[in-house]
Amino acid sequence: MDILQFLPYLIACAGVATLITLSIIDLRVWLLPNWLNLTLGILGIAFHASTQFALLEPVQLLYGAAVGAGILISIRFFGNMYYKQDTLGLGDVKLLGAAGLWLGAEGVVIALTIGAFAGLFHGIGFALVRALKEKSKPNFHRLMFPAGPGFCVGILLACLWEFYPYFAN
Repeated sequence: MDILQFLPYLIACAGVATLITLSIIDLRVWLLPNWLNLTLGILGIAFHASTQFALLEPVQLLYGAAVGAGILISIRFFGNMYYKQDTLGLGDVKLLGAAGLWLGAEGVVIALTIGAFAGLFHGIGFALVRALKEKSKPNFHRLMFPAGPGFCVGILLACLWEFYPYFAN
């Protein structure tokens, strides 16, 4: 068997490791490092190149990056206007841009949707744990928590859904 046949699997594993690392860092310091977002994007391009673009064409990757980053920058813009403070970090914007290089436009919207629900559950859990620690009622108003881990879950699940047919063969 040729080593190149295993390359997509190795790159996918590196992508998963990058998502896990991004999640851990965001949970600890509320930051998604640029170099890890860039790594995720490069791995996405390398993954598709290693499959000879069997799943998505190069232009679809670019559309995906634009859609992912574009949706998040819009949410950030309107959220910041409404709340008059930062509501979403630029690292999250870059994360969804990098995810678009893996998933294309349709896939990144699916990842964003799943990630938003994962973030909702994460936020509720975050508020409940805080309330237990402070021995108070949970406060869901203006709740702040890192969004990256939820988005990483969404990206991972969307990748599993989108790439399963390729890996199953």
